Amino acid sequence: MTNPKDAEKIVKPNADSLAQAAKLANKKGAPPVHSWNPAFCGDLDMRIARDGTWYYLGSPIGRKPLVKLFSSIIRKDGDDYFLVTPVEKVGIIVEDAPFVAVDFDVENAGIDQVITFTTHVDDQATAGADNPIRVTRDAKTGEPSPYVLIRTNLEALIDRKSFYRLVDLGTHEAHEGQDWFGIRSSGVFFPMIPTSEL
Repeated sequence: MTNPKDAEKIVKPNADSLAQAAKLANKKGAPPVHSWNPAFCGDLDMRIARDGTWYYLGSPIGRKPLVKLFSSIIRKDGDDYFLVTPVEKVGIIVEDAPFVAVDFDVENAGIDQVITFTTHVDDQATAGADNPIRVTRDAKTGEPSPYVLIRTNLEALIDRKSFYRLVDLGTHEAHEGQDWFGIRSSGVFFPMIPTSEL
């Protein structure tokens, strides 16, 4: 049985305690979030909207450095998202993807094309075998939702303007016995839509 005095010492996780732990972890370089396995401490009233806006207790977090700090300790286990430090793990809500790719740079052209995305929290990822691009389509409207893998199990929704730029760089290629329209990066072709549906 827990001693009542010990129970009083237990601090329920909040944004401040997570921020402090994240700052300490970031001082040592990129936090190895995937290797930390603290006990689950419950859910936090924190949400990442589809447009990449972070909310805490229903209000947007307006300070980009704080958002970047929290984004450095996010992890996805199964279908659930958590903020993880060496001593605590709390659940958060992610409406779509935890990141939004807001821009990209292109090097070379044709089969040598290399595309590097930048997210709204300044992470970068070069599309290729380790960071694939995928496109899902709404079953009712057919509207595409494009994503790129940013880091372990965490994707960025590619914003509309960037997606239109990607389409301009697209090509038609054979893929699994069918012609597809898609995008090429780092020697990999990423299919977006069957050519027959265009």
